[in-house]
Amino acid sequence: MLKTAASRYLRPNKAYLRAFHARRAVQQVRSDWARSAVFASATASATAILVWCVSNNIIHNDVAAPPSFPQLGPEETEVLGSNINSTGIDENGSLQGVAWGSNKSHIINPTEPKVDVVQYPTNVSWLENVALRDLALHERHAACVDARGDVYQWGDGFFSSVSTFKPEARRPKPTLIGKDIVKVRVTESKVYALSTSGKIYVFAANEELQKPKAPSQHRGSLWWGLDWLWGGRTNIDFVELFPREKLKWRERFTYITAGRDHVLALTSAGRVFSHPVNKNANSHGQLGLRKVDLPAPSSSAGDGSSGRMTVELNPKAITDPYAKASQFSRIRVSNGPAENLDTIDDETIRFCGSLFEIPALKGIKVSQIAAGSRSTYVNTDAGRVLGWGANEFGQLGLGSGIVLDAVTIPTEVILTRNLPLDVKSKCLGIWAGGDLTFFMAERTSSDPSRHIDVLSCGNGQWGGLGANLYTTSQANPVRVKNVSGLLEYDERTRSLAPIVPETISVSPTGHALLTLDTLSRAGPGFTGRDLLVWGLNYDFQLGTGKRKSLPAPTILNRPEGGRLLLARKTTTVKDMAGNVWRKKVGVEQRAIAGYGNSLVYWSIIGS
Repeated sequence: MLKTAASRYLRPNKAYLRAFHARRAVQQVRSDWARSAVFASATASATAILVWCVSNNIIHNDVAAPPSFPQLGPEETEVLGSNINSTGIDENGSLQGVAWGSNKSHIINPTEPKVDVVQYPTNVSWLENVALRDLALHERHAACVDARGDVYQWGDGFFSSVSTFKPEARRPKPTLIGKDIVKVRVTESKVYALSTSGKIYVFAANEELQKPKAPSQHRGSLWWGLDWLWGGRTNIDFVELFPREKLKWRERFTYITAGRDHVLALTSAGRVFSHPVNKNANSHGQLGLRKVDLPAPSSSAGDGSSGRMTVELNPKAITDPYAKASQFSRIRVSNGPAENLDTIDDETIRFCGSLFEIPALKGIKVSQIAAGSRSTYVNTDAGRVLGWGANEFGQLGLGSGIVLDAVTIPTEVILTRNLPLDVKSKCLGIWAGGDLTFFMAERTSSDPSRHIDVLSCGNGQWGGLGANLYTTSQANPVRVKNVSGLLEYDERTRSLAPIVPETISVSPTGHALLTLDTLSRAGPGFTGRDLLVWGLNYDFQLGTGKRKSLPAPTILNRPEGGRLLLARKTTTVKDMAGNVWRKKVGVEQRAIAGYGNSLVYWSIIGS
């Protein structure tokens, strides 16, 4: 009875429940309506704002479209326009240079001092109708040789006292005149020039340091008193370098190249000489020798005395082999006889006036020489490569088994690793720059076809190896992608023939430019050779318009469309002074990689 009453008492009222649920439903509907009203109001407000903005931003059909190029930094200047031209020839048919990359030191475009960077290949007018014998770029200065064999210099490192915003004052200035120069190489503080007769000259890279000395300070040198006889008088101070070992009858120097602190010279008989630029010239054994004789401090000062002293430039790996073994500071290790260098100024051009034959290469005929920043390479007449010097990044190509940071003895570089035993290899060319090295090897086997591979080693942190990888150390030479093993059909021989890379320019800062010989067997209508780029691209030095580095060779395209082809033609050539040198001269475009920039110039064929 009690349970029944309680159940009746606790049973819910159905009418009450229906009323309760009805009130909840009405409240939910009202809440949803309120939210919908707020959303609709917000949408209407946004739409009204958008319509107002569009109606007030009128677009006229005569206004140029905004550029689609990447945004530049606050200190950079863009020099692109709708009429951009990157062919190296202007609308009047005049020759011009093509430049891209950093112009902070006014190297690639000295007449535009307000332009700090050029994103895309662009014609530059300061080389109008000029064809050069040679050109060399450094970080803050540059030098070239015009058609008459005169040397011109420019850049912020050369004009130390000229206002930055004076275009005419920044034009290349003649320095070494009347010496019939054919090759020029630059270091941080000095310039080296090779003449047609095989003489090598050195002079300062800075204009202020080129002021000629008094005649009494050139006692023992013939240049001051005899140059006027054949019109070779120049207005700057320079020194002629002489070999310490006598050259043979009719033997002369035919080629020079320079690293960061050392210079190499090759003779017509295949002998190799080296020269120290400063006290660090043999820091990693790159000179190939240790003992050098220098002018005594009194004679280098210019008082006319002829005293000399012999010193040893010992590599750091020998004088202090445990320099990197401890992270703590260590007591400076004595360098023996080289301590005498403390009293000698190595910034002057009279620091060393001699060239020294490399003892280990005596009796070996060399056909080519190359220099990295702190390393040296030679290619023998038989196509075998020898290398020595710095090896922290494997730039000597000696293999992963050699873990030495410096190799002081010329050591053979094996280019047949990971190849079948019946495959023979011969090196056809070497190119080096910074901590990167490239070899062009010819592969032959039982197969009658001939293959050409481009191999690379060294520091590929920014893709400079061209092997489609990023690595800070590569000791085993690897094949460069997209340019190795290329073949094309030769109609003359009715067989496949290799497409041979013509030359490679390697920048000390990590990018490379390769000229591919796609013209020699090309059909009618084909006008040039392809240019491929890869490596570091922080300063737009690859000419792609972006800062993305490329780990493999990529064909460079012109910003106005199509591939950038290096052309050849016959035309009238002027010297750097603007005077006509000769008519109907064969010229071709050549590409050179500088410090964060690139430049294409017209060169006299055969120079």
